[in-house]
Amino acid sequence: MKPADVGIAVMVAVIWGLAFVASRIALDELPPELMTALRFGIAAVPCLFVRKPAQVSWPLLIAISFTLFLGQFLAQSIAIAHGVPVGLTSVIVQSQALFTIGFAAVLFGELPSRMQTVGIAIAAFGLLMICGTVGYDFSVTAFAILMISPISFAIGNLLLRPAQGARMFDLFAWLCLCAAVPLFILSFVTLGPLPLGQALWHLSPAGIVSMLFVGTISTSIAYWLWGRLLRDYPAAQVVPFALLVPFVGSAASSIVFGEKFGPLRLAGMITVIAGIAVMLLSKRPKVLPKVA
Repeated sequence: MKPADVGIAVMVAVIWGLAFVASRIALDELPPELMTALRFGIAAVPCLFVRKPAQVSWPLLIAISFTLFLGQFLAQSIAIAHGVPVGLTSVIVQSQALFTIGFAAVLFGELPSRMQTVGIAIAAFGLLMICGTVGYDFSVTAFAILMISPISFAIGNLLLRPAQGARMFDLFAWLCLCAAVPLFILSFVTLGPLPLGQALWHLSPAGIVSMLFVGTISTSIAYWLWGRLLRDYPAAQVVPFALLVPFVGSAASSIVFGEKFGPLRLAGMITVIAGIAVMLLSKRPKVLPKVA
């Protein structure tokens, strides 16, 4: 990779890590469904200027949006709002690599290599270690909701494959729109018009800046830059930079919120990241031969 693109990949990872902290600040003032709706509403503004990619059908666009964006980020927001620490959340979300490889093996016959299998086992063991800490500072229900995020993320990754030929900026803008509309409807139904309006009216300057950062920089710009890198370079060169996200998220949460990690949880988080690293840095999986 060119040095400039390496810098972009690192910058995107840092932005995504800081986005977990910004989301937590916004969630102190907004309900999860409204915060997530605003995130994608802001990121969908470019739809006023770009057309929907013609090669991506509406059913596929909606399916990608509901998994890669709506499902992933709504689950994150609900979990954080119910007490799951931001640093831990940033680690759990990256376990999507484990589920992506597993789903690809089942659906497309892409057998994981030996090293990927080792990585899956390591990451799974790390998740079990983290599960051993659940119930002390947040509920089992909140953790179960959080686990929806990497699973939804993984499904969205696979659904995104047929749309790889589309222009990334245009595609992600319309994916955000498809997520924003049902989320605003959900917010209106669950909160009611008056509480919804009051929540928006009383949003503090810190909340406004956090939402602008999450919606514009983290969602719209960062995803576009990431998509451009994936277009220009093999995934094996780009995806490992995502390993920086949980480190940035955990460090930032520790500084801003004073988040602390017990020995078992910290060991589990490090184990999960190590397993993901093994998976991402190993060779591509083999494809099962098709039977005539």
